[in-house]
Amino acid sequence: MSTNKIAYIELPATSTEEMKAFYGSLFGWSFQDWGVDYAAFSAAGVEGGFHAGEEHRTKAPLVIVETDNIEDMEQRVRQTGGTITLPTFKFPGGSRFHFTDPAGNELAVMQIQ
Repeated sequence: MSTNKIAYIELPATSTEEMKAFYGSLFGWSFQDWGVDYAAFSAAGVEGGFHAGEEHRTKAPLVIVETDNIEDMEQRVRQTGGTITLPTFKFPGGSRFHFTDPAGNELAVMQIQ
């Protein structure tokens, strides 16, 4: 994937099974389960996932930008006026952090390893 481009969209959920049934039936998307609280979707034009777990789940859809240097990007977010809302953490295959922009929109930056 290209660096500093939108790479993933995460939708908050209360049940991944419910979301898979709804979006699978509605749009024909495909799914990959990552535990009981997370399911990734594909065949949607952009990759994404449903997050039903309490930890790290947002209240609104989350746009995730991919980078090749997460430490540098976290510093750049701070330097340009963003606020880190969730420090860098690991997930299967990479790491990410969340931040808000000056208008209060929450986004995330991830680095795939």
